[in-house]
Amino acid sequence: MKKHTLLYLSFLVISSPNIQLVYAGDVVNGNHVFDVYCSGCHSIKEGKNKLGPSLWKIVGIRPATISDNNYSEAMRNNNIVWTEDRISNYITNPQNLVPGVKMAFSGLEDAQKRADIIEFLSTLH
Repeated sequence: MKKHTLLYLSFLVISSPNIQLVYAGDVVNGNHVFDVYCSGCHSIKEGKNKLGPSLWKIVGIRPATISDNNYSEAMRNNNIVWTEDRISNYITNPQNLVPGVKMAFSGLEDAQKRADIIEFLSTLH
């Protein structure tokens, strides 16, 4: 890419409040971040729930569809599909996306860590 194109793109990102930076996720770091922030309550093994449901094949499914998990009414009534964007929004602030959810996690503000976790979760299939 030419230098003036990069400068123009940089200007657009910096000057426009409507453009969000997109972070490329790192699977290895995502596994580590998952271990630190998520593994206490969630498993990545198919069919193994902990306090929260297993996150095996979570990307692309509807909430409250994992069997043998005690979901909140808010989550059972939630009809969104767990896309990468929705997962990112959810783990940023679970109560904001699904008010009344039981997940007692205050959120993960770091966009790179969220991208890494999502990249890692996307490999579980």
